Amino acid sequence: MLNYRWNFKDKPDESTVKQLKESLKIPRSLAKVLMARGVGSDIEAKKFFDPSLEDIHDPFLMTGMDVAVDRIIRAVKNKELIWVHGDYDVDGTASTSMILQFIRDIGGVIEYYIPDRFHEGYGLSILSVDTARLRGASLLVSVDVGITSYEPLQYAKKIGMDAIICDHHEPGDELPPALAILDPLKPNDPYPFKYLAASGVVFKFIQAISERLNIKEKAFEYLDYVAIASAADMVPLIGENRVLSRFGLELLNENPRPGLKGLIYCTQLKPGSINSSSIVYSLAPLINAAGRLGDAKRSVEMMTQKDEIAAFQIAQQLEQENRRRRAFDEATFEESIPMAKKLLEDKTRRSLVIHKPNWHAGVIGIVASRLVDKFHVPTVLLTSIDGLAKGSARSINTFDIHSALKKTGHMLIEYGGHKHAAGLSLDEKIIPEFRRQFDDIAKEKIKIDMLKPEINIDAELRLNELSPAFLKHLRRFAPFGFENYKPIFYSKNVTSANGIRVLVNKHLKFRAYQSHFVIDAIAYNLAHKVHICSSGKPFAIVYNLEEVNYNGSPTIQLRIKDIRAEE
Repeated sequence: MLNYRWNFKDKPDESTVKQLKESLKIPRSLAKVLMARGVGSDIEAKKFFDPSLEDIHDPFLMTGMDVAVDRIIRAVKNKELIWVHGDYDVDGTASTSMILQFIRDIGGVIEYYIPDRFHEGYGLSILSVDTARLRGASLLVSVDVGITSYEPLQYAKKIGMDAIICDHHEPGDELPPALAILDPLKPNDPYPFKYLAASGVVFKFIQAISERLNIKEKAFEYLDYVAIASAADMVPLIGENRVLSRFGLELLNENPRPGLKGLIYCTQLKPGSINSSSIVYSLAPLINAAGRLGDAKRSVEMMTQKDEIAAFQIAQQLEQENRRRRAFDEATFEESIPMAKKLLEDKTRRSLVIHKPNWHAGVIGIVASRLVDKFHVPTVLLTSIDGLAKGSARSINTFDIHSALKKTGHMLIEYGGHKHAAGLSLDEKIIPEFRRQFDDIAKEKIKIDMLKPEINIDAELRLNELSPAFLKHLRRFAPFGFENYKPIFYSKNVTSANGIRVLVNKHLKFRAYQSHFVIDAIAYNLAHKVHICSSGKPFAIVYNLEEVNYNGSPTIQLRIKDIRAEE
């Protein structure tokens, strides 16, 4: 079992806490949470609690935007065929759906291409460019891919096809030849917010086109796609992402488009209660299922459907495929665990590189993430496709896995991604040497204390502070997601009011008691700590608060992250 370090945020300045508490009329503990989120003034707090679309950045701050907007407007006016090349994950298919619908809505001619995960792999390809040429396309737009696709874009330039890249991944040492590159991570790009999902970059493109065409409000019709993709792609829900996601969630809840309504019905979610967590655990797996086990174009066809019944039928197919995907996922995870344990018998090892030729490529990324959760080391999981080892890399918070792959780039056929997640391919024969070199980098960067996962605690809380007013203010911290997680609270001198129930030998359920206040608590995967909370002695807990339905009525419970005996 992993043992956690409890990391208390730096003690905030008490005068600022008092000022925020009094001016915003919020509980002191929530004023501390605000400060832990980097919000330290009344003005910042009001923008945080009441975000406005007026506060988002000018899209023309992104270099290449002027050129890209001029070119696509010319293509729309001249009825040129625009060819969109997307990716097969949620961010890629949502971005493709968004630009597809927008260009059609403003009268353009547009077709799209999503590569086959198993035979073409990740990224823009010469096959896609050739297909575009045969279809008569004169303008190529890549979304969620392209920033490292040097050869395909060189080929596009050679045959006279203009290209616009909309990407959010780290660029390589050399930028590809394109008419315009929209990527806030491009070297020296002045765009002030660097953490957009691909859907965020595509939205900025749409926003710029809408402003140029004097239909400014039109762009905001597509924010539901940005909310879905930003949550699913785990980009930080801070700054501009938080604003875009907030309004995208409103759209998704108040007026879901037909292509998403079918998906919502299929997952049994209810419009009005959909949040970022609903997206991650319910909507995104079905959208992803299309590309994991088959043709990802089905996700685009579903999301762009005008007929919600037809969209629902596609969603039902994807739900069935997602059940199959979970079976592959579980089998792969179970097979990979003993392989991981064998490698980790070497106590100096700081990473995992695991390969098995017959693993299903559609679940490699999911299983790599599960292995990181289990062993808390950077993990590369590989299968074999057409004689090459292909796979996914996932990391712990303190290790930049994209940078590590860049250092081993001389061994890789291709790679691309982010600090915490990436994809790669290499020759099977050199996997042992890649494993050695990758681990050398991990040993250099990961110190012993970094192998112990942290729980970052926002504030101490007394359970009797949990009033309806407290919960009302807490909801204003949403949307929650990566880097804007639900606040984690700490409470000490807690006991169990009515004993402890152990559920399926894994989880604990009890009523937490402190200072004459009692509340339901659930502790997932913490059954091994039952002795701490059943001894009769007080213990400490770290947790967040979640709303659950009990007999049709909403109620609050503690979702406990860890338990410790009082020292």
